[in-house]
Amino acid sequence: MTWARHASPTLEQGRFAEARASEKLHYAVQNRKAARTVACHASDATDCANLLAMLGLDQLDENGAIKVPAAE
Repeated sequence: MTWARHASPTLEQGRFAEARASEKLHYAVQNRKAARTVACHASDATDCANLLAMLGLDQLDENGAIKVPAAE
């Protein structure tokens, strides 16, 4: 019995890669906005650093993406 594929694997992979890239960009923008909002509402630098750490936004790179620690 043969199995017919309706879409090419490279086309599907391209769509998934495009969706992942779009999602990554969306979250980077959202993270930058969240960090900026926290900074505007924090009472001082220590408060800002603590709030960002609580939200997991203390490790943002220059693009707004969260830095993932390298595996040891």
